[in-house]
Amino acid sequence: MAGTALTGLQKQVLSLYRRCIRESAKKGPARDIFRHFSRSEFNRYKLLNKRDFTTIEHLLRLGTKRVDTMANPNVKSVHI
Repeated sequence: MAGTALTGLQKQVLSLYRRCIRESAKKGPARDIFRHFSRSEFNRYKLLNKRDFTTIEHLLRLGTKRVDTMANPNVKSVHI
């Protein structure tokens, strides 16, 4: 994407990804597991058509809920 402007949805996806990585860094010894889970979830959908707005918006909502859960200090692990 070098040299091209990002759309609003692309910015939202990147923002969510950065938030996932930041939250996983706060998990102490389990941070690698959380980071791996986050990366694998994003990689799972990387071939999704960028014009499939409905699916992307749904995944953004789902991802936001998951990262909110992950941010809870009582969450110590994630099942991959």
